Amino acid sequence: MNSQEHPLGISFEFFPPSTDAGREKLIHVRDELAAINPRFFSVTYGAGGSTQARTRDIVRRVSESGVTTAPHLSCIGSEKAQLRDLLAQYREEGVSSLVALRGDLPSGMGSIGELRYANELVEFVRAETGDHFEIAVAAYPECHPQAVNLDRDVDNFARKMKAGADMAITQYFFTADAYFHFVDKARAQGITQPIIPGIMPITNYTKLARFSDACGAEIPRWLRKQLEALGDDREAIGDFGTEVISRLCQRLLDGGAPGLHFYTLNQSAPVLKVVKNLAG
Repeated sequence: MNSQEHPLGISFEFFPPSTDAGREKLIHVRDELAAINPRFFSVTYGAGGSTQARTRDIVRRVSESGVTTAPHLSCIGSEKAQLRDLLAQYREEGVSSLVALRGDLPSGMGSIGELRYANELVEFVRAETGDHFEIAVAAYPECHPQAVNLDRDVDNFARKMKAGADMAITQYFFTADAYFHFVDKARAQGITQPIIPGIMPITNYTKLARFSDACGAEIPRWLRKQLEALGDDREAIGDFGTEVISRLCQRLLDGGAPGLHFYTLNQSAPVLKVVKNLAG
């Protein structure tokens, strides 16, 4: 995506802020992270008019950095005509990469839409736009929370990849073996595209536990206990988190991971500390 990218193939995710102050802060974060030549930025997406508009606005502003910017595109709750219009708008604005997701049906929305699964969305994007977009999809090394089991989840993942995806970005995790096991199972199904591990910095245990419970990411018991022991000492949690995540990233890279995708939560300092450790 970016011809002069960081040698470790690093990329970063942002979410669209809802306030003017948040948007201005994000531009500062964007500039700090753009300075290390990431492979790409991604911007999360919510179904529904106002959140879609915020995503498009942030995609435009983030892409002004010169770094390839990939908006998330979800199909749940959207009709084909809406998606077709959005794809056309992105093409006109010079967007060349997407993260294609099923998404969750927002509360209050009655229609699931014409496309139910991410593989159908990938097929739709390819049918509408050919090879214009580089498409990433999601992967769940510890199994999607709604999947019956890991084997069935890998089957679903393989369908997305075979529908025309160029790469996958995983949900975050803290156990490297879960990632390597998932990759092995995907390769056994003939999937050859890059599977990039998603990385969540550790800065706040309460928020991390809430996120993890919601998305099905496992926090190992030893890690939970150590974070609980640190209590409200944010500096100690940050230092410990940097050490843990740096070790995880190094093991992933040493084991052949094709890059690292950081879920920044619109913060630059935590991820830059980890990247510095890896570069050093």
